[in-house]
Amino acid sequence: MDFSIGDLSRRTGVKVPTIRYYEKEGLIEEPIRTEGNQRRYTERDLERLTFIRHGRDLGLPMMAIRELLDLSSHPDAPCADADRIASEQLQNIRTRIAQLQRLEAELLRITQSCTGTHAIADCNVLKAFGDHRLCKGEH
Repeated sequence: MDFSIGDLSRRTGVKVPTIRYYEKEGLIEEPIRTEGNQRRYTERDLERLTFIRHGRDLGLPMMAIRELLDLSSHPDAPCADADRIASEQLQNIRTRIAQLQRLEAELLRITQSCTGTHAIADCNVLKAFGDHRLCKGEH
């Protein structure tokens, strides 16, 4: 079975310009062309693009996805590198979550400091946004 670029886009949720970009970057193979110069993709292209899309949804950088794709072409190799990539991404996500929690705490503190009864000139929210020294901690 083969697919047009539009079919591939609809099936994977990846936009057509992004598919072309992935082709240019060598993440998916350049497709065969019909006599009318229309791109035709294979089931393998669909699977590979689905893999890339899911990796992006999991927040992986393109370099990590490229490495995972390369690893997948060596089915008998040990999976230690794939595990390392996933573990690094997990740590990156945990770091981002911790940063977001600090931001949440600071924004909560800022919003709770405002009663909404002051004039703008005396607004604690605007003061806090304008002067980082008024923040409780690093965020």
